[in-house]
Parts: sequence; structure tokens; C-alpha cells
Amino acid sequence: MQGITSRWLLRLLPWVQVSGGTYRVNRRLTYTLGDGRIDFDINGSDVSIIPEELRELPALREFTDTEVLAALGRRFTQHEYGPGELIAEAGDAQDRLVLIAHGRVDRIGTGKYGESAVLEALAGGDHLGDAPLTTDGTWQFSYRAVTRVTVLALSRSAAQEVIERSPGLGEHLASAGEGAALPTNDSGESAVSVTSGHHGEPSLPGTFVDYDPAPREYELSVAQTVLRAHSRVGDLYSDPMNQVEEQLKLTVQALRERQEHELVNNREFGLLHNADLKQRIHTRSGPPTPDDLDDLLATVWKDPGFLLAHPQTIAAIGRECSARGLYPTAVDFMGHSLPSWRGVPIFPCNKIPVTKERTSSILLLRTGEEKQGVVGLHQTGIPDEYEPSLSVRYMGIDDRAVLKYLVSAYYSAAILVPDAVGVLEDVQVGH
Repeated sequence: MQGITSRWLLRLLPWVQVSGGTYRVNRRLTYTLGDGRIDFDINGSDVSIIPEELRELPALREFTDTEVLAALGRRFTQHEYGPGELIAEAGDAQDRLVLIAHGRVDRIGTGKYGESAVLEALAGGDHLGDAPLTTDGTWQFSYRAVTRVTVLALSRSAAQEVIERSPGLGEHLASAGEGAALPTNDSGESAVSVTSGHHGEPSLPGTFVDYDPAPREYELSVAQTVLRAHSRVGDLYSDPMNQVEEQLKLTVQALRERQEHELVNNREFGLLHNADLKQRIHTRSGPPTPDDLDDLLATVWKDPGFLLAHPQTIAAIGRECSARGLYPTAVDFMGHSLPSWRGVPIFPCNKIPVTKERTSSILLLRTGEEKQGVVGLHQTGIPDEYEPSLSVRYMGIDDRAVLKYLVSAYYSAAILVPDAVGVLEDVQVGH
């Protein structure tokens, strides 16, 4: 019983019936050309290139062959870096192009007095290096992750495969290099490397809207466990008040705890991993200050429903407010007194992890299909249903007179539009 929590997320999510087992979310694919920043196509925790967005790179600004750009985009690989990790170091071979999809990166070089200093802070949409794929080139600066960072990297060898198959791209890159001598490959033939620079004035920004050709489809996940009980304690179906019934109740509770954990942490549909990268923000100084909570509310400014945070994070919020002479208003919800911020209640959720570095995250949700928010997905009316979308199936009795029941829960969650979820990341909860 000590492992049973209030499970506020399960209670607060509106649940949608998914009769066919799959829930499709159609979205518009929107991107802006000419703003100097690269937009990405995000599907859960997977990030991919929008081919036309590669034209934001100086060397590809006037290149319009979408098929070749798509071929380049497919060769990017996704990488993750933790806070403090080096993405590239000055003096190392500059053998790849790096696009920042999410997070903050410091460009480090020599300061005014010859010391190592942070020259510039980069964020999502920026790219690293002035001449990312020049032959025999080296990184002029070092780049270090300040927060958790997601990047897409294109190696020079992968780019060279596309260049060799596209004479038009080779000619364009040669002209973009302003007549620089073309390097040679291992066979002594002329090879083309991507360099920075462009001719003429950049095009004015323009927004392009289309439907995503591959809409997100959420399939129901299943959590299962097997309940084993000796036949001496009775049978579930013949005597509903026996010990098997009591054991089943505890089993269902444990399964529901697992269900809420997956709704928060699962990489396929969990809220922490599927929030849009543009909806993830970082604290200004580490602890969750009132200013940080205001920034988080700005990410889901249309009808924010509630905040979810680990109990230790809620305690850290209270400390930061008290230090500033602020006292969050308490709200009453179903007989529970809960803290709130700007009228938005803060619910405890111990399924949000706290790392070994003592950092956590705060979630802000808008819920409901009518509000284009977050919805829970389930399927009711299944065979041997014990509770909505949870079944208990008798599996027989073994030679030791042990009864076995398969307990299964079917569920998932869908974020209907990107601004339905905001995440405040890397929140320090204590030392």
C-alpha cells in the first residue's frame, strides 16, 4: 500500500475511446524560410530535417532542388549531449555539419585578454561552424552544451555521397565557395566541400504551410502482469470476497501506478519525451523561481489546465517563493488543498524523475479534445474487462494448485497540438 499514490495525472486526463487501437493526429507542417534559423520536423523524441530548411545554410541558400536537399536531410543523424559535454573542440578536424535542434550551446574561444571565454550562446535553429565541411579544416572554436542538447549531424563522407550523385549541387557549392580551389578525393578527382557564404541579398522570410504527409499515429500500449494465488485462498469468480479479490485489487493498483509512470516517461508517447522542443525551456539560474514559472505559463498561454511536479520540486518552489516574500495561493480541488501559481494548480507527481544531479522537470498541460490539448487514450468493452480498459483473464491452474490470472491495462496519450504541453527542464530541487 505504500506504493499507491494519488495518481493525479490519471484522474485529470480526459480519456478518449480508441475502438480501433490507433489514434491519428493530423497536423500542419509549418516552417519559415529566410529567417536564418532552421526548423525541424519533430515526432516524439525523434527529430528530422525539413528539406527546404537546409536553404537556411549560407552555402545552400539559393539551391532549390528539393530532392537533393531531401537526400542530404536523410543522412543527418541525431545525437544527444548532456550539460557540460563538448560537442566540438577547437583544433579538432571539422568533419561534420552540426545543427542544433534543442538546447543551449556555448561557443568558446579566446577572450579579450587571451583567456578562454564564452563568445556567444547558441540555441535551437543555429548551426555550428563557419565552414562545416571544408577539407582538412579544423574547428576554430569549441562548443560546449550548457543544457541537455539535441543535435543533427551530417558527416563530410555522407554529404560527399550526395554531392557525387548531384552535379548541380557540386556546381552550386563551388560557386558558393566564391571560386575556392576544389579539393581532391582519395582517387585524385575533384571533390566539392561545403563552405559558407552566399551571393546577393538574402530572400525575405516567408512562411510555408502544408499538411504533414506522415501524421502521427498513437497505438495503445499495454502493461501486463500475472497474478498467482494458491487455490486454497479461493477462486476469483466463485467468491468475490476472498483473498484472490484482495490480491487482485493490489495488483490493479500497482498496474495503474505503472500506467501513470509510462504516461510521463515512455519514449514513444510519454509527456516528458514527446513535448515539442520549442515548448521546452530552462530555468534562469537553476532553482524554480517565480520568473521561471511565469516563463512556463507563457508556453501554454491558451487555457493552461494544471502543473505537474515532483513533491521535492514543489518544495523547492515554496522555498524560492518564501525567499522573495511570496506565498502561492492555495486552491481546493476535490477536498485537497493544493498550491497554485497565477491560479493554475500544482499537482504532485512522483513519476517525474529526479536525477542524481538533483534536477527535475515541471510539466504544464492543457487537456481535452475540444481545447486541442492532451488526451488519454484507452479502449473499453474489451473481453474479460474488470475496470475500464483493464482486463483480468483466467489462465488456468498449474500442478501446484496455483491459480494464474493475466492482468492487462491498455492506454496511451496524445498531444493534439504542440503548444498543449510546456516543460521547464533542469530544475534544481536541492543540494
